[in-house]
Amino acid sequence: DWDGVDVNQIGRQPPLSSNKSMTHFPILREKTGIRYDRMLFFDDCNWGDHCGMVEENCREDDSDLGPVTMRTPYGLGESEFRKGMEAYAKRSGS
Repeated sequence: DWDGVDVNQIGRQPPLSSNKSMTHFPILREKTGIRYDRMLFFDDCNWGDHCGMVEENCREDDSDLGPVTMRTPYGLGESEFRKGMEAYAKRSGS
């Protein structure tokens, strides 16, 4: 819930699709107002490169940056979460 707006997005039912860069992320950006270059995306997909699609298609015009992405093919554990947070901090200069 984001200020009374449901932003939970799971699955592929319309308006979502398997291409997260064309559905999930634009909807998240619109509903929350959070820029792509301020997002962190973890993906456990083993049959496609959603991280690559999001990096390529979800970029801000002024910075040419998109979400920091982290593939987690064996699931999201503490070490993967920490690596993602470290990558996000490094990119954002924190």
